[in-house]
Amino acid sequence: MEIFFGAFTSEWEQRRAALLHEMSSGGRRASAEEEMRKRLNQLSQLGSAGGGGGSGTSGGRGGTGKGRSAPRSQAAPASVAGRPMEVRLAAVAKGSQPAVVKMASYGGGARVGAMLNYVSRAGELKVEDESGRILNGREDLARVRGDWDHLFQNRAESRDIGSFTIEIATSAFESDEAMHELVRSSLTSGFGDRRYAYAVEKNGAGSLTVQGLVVLRSGQGERLTGDAKAAAIIQSRYDTSAAASDTEAKFSFQGYGNGVEFGASRLRDLVERYQDLRDDRGRQIADEKTASGLVQKEWRGELHSRKSRDVMHVIMSARAGTDVAAFEGAVREFLAHQFAGHRYVFSVHDPESDPKEKGEGGKRPHVHAHAIVAMKSDSGDRIETTPAVFREWRSVMAEKARDHGIEMEMTDRREFASPPAFTRTQVQPVNREGRTEHVGTSEAAQARYDAKRSGRRTIAKSDRSRQYIIKAQDSWQKIALVSGDRQTVAYAVRHGEYLQSGLSETQAETKAAVIHADFGSNFRTNLVTLEEMVLEGQELRETSRAEFEDYEKKVETALFKLERSVAPEDRADFDEVAGLARDFVNQKRELVELYDQRKEALAEQGVKERRDAPRDPANAEWDAAVAKHGRAVVEAGNDALVDIDHYREGLDRIEAGEVGEHDAEPQRAIDQAETNTGRPTEPNDKPSTVEQRDPRNEAEDRPPLDNDAREAHDLASAVEATSRLQDRLSKDREAAQRSAETTRTDPAQQHTPRLEELEREQTEQKERDRDDRDR
Repeated sequence: MEIFFGAFTSEWEQRRAALLHEMSSGGRRASAEEEMRKRLNQLSQLGSAGGGGGSGTSGGRGGTGKGRSAPRSQAAPASVAGRPMEVRLAAVAKGSQPAVVKMASYGGGARVGAMLNYVSRAGELKVEDESGRILNGREDLARVRGDWDHLFQNRAESRDIGSFTIEIATSAFESDEAMHELVRSSLTSGFGDRRYAYAVEKNGAGSLTVQGLVVLRSGQGERLTGDAKAAAIIQSRYDTSAAASDTEAKFSFQGYGNGVEFGASRLRDLVERYQDLRDDRGRQIADEKTASGLVQKEWRGELHSRKSRDVMHVIMSARAGTDVAAFEGAVREFLAHQFAGHRYVFSVHDPESDPKEKGEGGKRPHVHAHAIVAMKSDSGDRIETTPAVFREWRSVMAEKARDHGIEMEMTDRREFASPPAFTRTQVQPVNREGRTEHVGTSEAAQARYDAKRSGRRTIAKSDRSRQYIIKAQDSWQKIALVSGDRQTVAYAVRHGEYLQSGLSETQAETKAAVIHADFGSNFRTNLVTLEEMVLEGQELRETSRAEFEDYEKKVETALFKLERSVAPEDRADFDEVAGLARDFVNQKRELVELYDQRKEALAEQGVKERRDAPRDPANAEWDAAVAKHGRAVVEAGNDALVDIDHYREGLDRIEAGEVGEHDAEPQRAIDQAETNTGRPTEPNDKPSTVEQRDPRNEAEDRPPLDNDAREAHDLASAVEATSRLQDRLSKDREAAQRSAETTRTDPAQQHTPRLEELEREQTEQKERDRDDRDR
């Protein structure tokens, strides 16, 4: 078919015709569909007429002119986003009412008829659509479903929970517990790992009838359909199970439903009908609250429920006494602005015209409006439902209300320390007269409901909310300072105090949490104790088995105390520290074993007798020196000290006059040896006191005696050995201070060869000294 584009007078009609011609000739490709969507957006902007969604006249617009306004991005005034917090809160303090816009529920296309029936009170109230057309009666409402059908996904809801019946043929039981054990065994054999709840009826013919609910999705992802086909599958599984050989059972399904709300409602019905209702784990379900908690807390995660979101139910409210006509005009403009391009209908309910009685939930004391909105627009765009979008809804609604003479402001619950709202699944209505009264479906839900209805002050605890609350508190303080009205000042001061009190409590809780994480249960004290225990092990050299075991117990005790005080987020760091500490202890254990082996070897060489001698203070000092420096070093030092004592005796004889003047040379050598042991060696270019001689001795030309020369030579050798020993002892002390690094870097097996090497060097040195003395 040939298209003559010149036949269209406007540009947008030519574009639309060209695009339709291109799609009809070229197929439905994804790119063409996307282009079509973009073009249709342009068409809705260029071709819309009326621009406001109606002004309250009835039926003044035809079906071709939808009267949809421009998109929100173009129509939104700057005052919506730019209204300062101080201005909003000051208006509320002076009496402005908060804007209330709630997204009540979602629904699939199949529920549109029921939702329209509720909004219109079964056709008794007038309903207005997005074009301003008034829909009267059920016939007009029925046509809405057909007009919107192309916007629905028509996706079937998931079958989440099924209602089942089982007939069990059996004989008498010893007790009720034995009966329930048999019933649960039969149910588990058929349903597998699915969650369920059941009640038992005893029949006179020696059989049992079991009624209950079961989650249709298994843990492996298999979903039953909850019908006769599913019953046949369950029956075949039971017939092939071990339980079928003892008990005959017949399974059947009576229905199914979607979501937590359906399951909680059906389970509460079973609670009313049966006195002994139990779940798959044998726990009794004694009341409706327990039944609702079971479905919401334990079954919810097993359902993997899905529900089509083709339409949504939005409620807009105002205070009692608000002008109904003005409120209706504000709602009309709000819907036209916020849901431009979408299909919707709305109806206003006020206590004067509501045909529904109070006891049935009608004639509410405040005026409100219900709107049913298609989630998908004619151009394919879907409505976003996020907290930011809900905030925008309240801002727009407040502005439209002010335009119609209603003092209304957008508010945030954080500005008033208000508690969070409760959801439909958390409560169930018990009295619909006037303001609907509810009871919580669980303890947590009841607490949330009580907090909301009682107006309990609650502070949001996130960092972002805390910053917002601080800003709101500053705004209340500014309002109290600048306002000249006494009531406004009192209102601002009171709400500022609410926020201040909540912030103080939150800070105290946060501080307690930080203290628990950093210092709770003496965390740092335990960490320091562990560090001291490990460092104590670095000072251990040769120690007994009992001393090491005591040290090991101290380390394990410190680790135990530290583990009890560590925060969950620091668990990985604790495991690493504990692993390093235990590795260090294991290395010390290997050293102790090596020391034990060395002791056994020394005992075989005859050293054991000397060690077994009665202990006295000198022996205690000897053992302490061995523990600190090692046996080989101490023995070498002891031999050198013995030589020094020998030559000191000779010095004493010189001072007593028992030796002649020719022995002054050994005296000077000993003085130099004692001086060298107490200070660093002087540079070689400095004069040495050993080389200075007495002039009287030089004047005397007397040859030295052979014995004196030999004794001076031996003394010089001893002085040299003492100097070397002092250097070695200094090095060992430095090695003792670096024992932690040595223990970490060197395997434990390398310590024993080092000790043996030191002992061998000392033995060789003593042999050289002995040879020098013999010469």
